[in-house]
Formats: sequence, C-alpha cells, structure tokens
Amino acid sequence: MIKFLLMVNKQGQTRLSKYYEQVDIEKRPSLETDVVKRCLSRKKEECSFVEYKDFKLVYRQYAALFIVVGISDTENELSIYELVHNFVEVLDKYFSRVVTQIMFNLDKVHIIIDEIIQNGHIVETNKNRILAPLLALDKMAEAH
Repeated sequence: MIKFLLMVNKQGQTRLSKYYEQVDIEKRPSLETDVVKRCLSRKKEECSFVEYKDFKLVYRQYAALFIVVGISDTENELSIYELVHNFVEVLDKYFSRVVTQIMFNLDKVHIIIDEIIQNGHIVETNKNRILAPLLALDKMAEAH
C-alpha cells in the first residue's frame, strides 16, 4: 500500500504532499524533513529504495524535483518506481515545463494523482484515461 507521496525540490522543501494513511498534521513536517534528508543525502549511484522505520521509501529525481513515495513492506518497489516515472510522464504530457508549472497548478496535480492513486492503491496507469477528467475540466473552463 502507498502511505504517502511527496514532491520536493533540491533544497528539501516539500512542494506537494498527499497522504493515504493517517499522520497527524503536527507530525507531518518532521516526517517529511526526515524522509527528504534520507533521500537527498544519497548518491546518484545508490539504489532508489530506502528502508525507513516500518516502511520503505522509493524515490526518483527529475531535474530539480524529487518524488518520494512511502510504501508498506509488501508493496513492490519496482512497480512504484515505474509508477513515479509514469506520473512524471503524465505531468509532462499535460504541462509543458513540469518543474515550473506544477507550483502554479497544484490543484491540477492533485487531480492527476487522484486519478492514479486512490486510498493508497494504484487504480489507473493509462495516460489518456488519467488526463481525461482534467481535459474535460479545461474544455468546460474554455467554454465559459
């Protein structure tokens, strides 16, 4: 099961967080700081899977953006690694310049995440089906 997804810049600032398991609001900043430190401090040659407390972290770097996913011990790390890549491809398909555009369109990024992951489980990987609701919303906005 996916426990959380974080999008973080190179400075370690969380740009987006999505939790699928209850974590108290007060504890989230320290959890995110610790998780981000663990991932950002690793060398490029090191594996992108990290054991952390009672779960695992899977992360990928795209330019100045890190995407970190916390998963249960039973989840397949490689499938999550590919899921992150698929997520970035969807973002790239929708936004021309992912890193700069997502900060101004977090609502749309949340829609994309919600189309891919629900209740901590992967429900869709097809890029066209993931983007369909967002493109429909864009068409409705243009009409008005």
